[in-house]
Amino acid sequence: MSISFRILGKAGGDNALLVQIDSGQTIERLLFDCGEGCLSDVPFADVQAIDHLFFSHLHMDHVSGFDSFFRCTFNRPTKPNRIWGPPETARILQHRFQGFLWNLHEELSASWLVSDIHPGEIRTTGFEAREAFAISHDRGTQPYDRIILEGAGYSMEAITMDHRTPTLAYVVREKPRRNIDTSRLASLGLRPGAWLKELKDSANSSDSVVVDGVARSKEELRKELLVETPGDSIAYLTDFVLDEPAIERLTDALRGCRVMVCEGQYRHSDLDLARKHFHMTTVLSATVAKRARVEELILFHVSCRYESSEWVEMLREASQVFPNVHYPPEWNLKL
Repeated sequence: MSISFRILGKAGGDNALLVQIDSGQTIERLLFDCGEGCLSDVPFADVQAIDHLFFSHLHMDHVSGFDSFFRCTFNRPTKPNRIWGPPETARILQHRFQGFLWNLHEELSASWLVSDIHPGEIRTTGFEAREAFAISHDRGTQPYDRIILEGAGYSMEAITMDHRTPTLAYVVREKPRRNIDTSRLASLGLRPGAWLKELKDSANSSDSVVVDGVARSKEELRKELLVETPGDSIAYLTDFVLDEPAIERLTDALRGCRVMVCEGQYRHSDLDLARKHFHMTTVLSATVAKRARVEELILFHVSCRYESSEWVEMLREASQVFPNVHYPPEWNLKL
């Protein structure tokens, strides 16, 4: 399995994150936020292939590009149409759905599910294209404790933060990988074969597996041969205040995360301004990365109030706290 990703949008403009998770058997594509122009360089077919859209919150710089996404997918019947976000997401998105003239809608077939993520509870609303998205259908509620979605080989976590409105931080984690210790296999004198796949398949309920014509205990072989390693992981953090309690909460939530994609909205000299607008500085972003011991920090969503030379200086300030920090490579902003 592997996680690949791409930061969408330009420095000083709207940004988003596109993540691809390859399980070896399926590929799932996740889009985080959808600001203006963020999908302009993404091929139409790739937009149509997006499985889930996750909003941090619904301020216009994070949702103004939604029409481009919706134009590609409004009547997509080939896979579920799923949108996630903080409270009020379904109400706001219904206005976006209905912001067009629907006079041929009776023959449309797509269904949409929009999930409002409240602390401890997810409330899902359904919309039908054939109804011109005019009716909100209650699709029920479900409790959750950080994990909101179990995908094909990965889980999605959501943490509610404060942007003077609820905003969501997301963490994507691949499930642990189970690999065969080939040196141990050789030392036991066992030959590789199809039985190894069966051994790794926890869904198979049989207690034994046939190896070279001999039935052997799966439990014993797993203890001898299987090595479990953590999967890959990536976090998406933007638009919330980073005071000490927030840093402590995120430190716990991000533990073991490999890549942290985080806003770098303000210079640290503008800390008071950042707190006034419930944003963070690059130094505070770096502080979270350091405390959570992530491997890599990528800063994005920088303010257009600064010149490009100041963006570089903001990166320098962050690097003094957390050295492995950079902007998206496409921005060409380096120390």
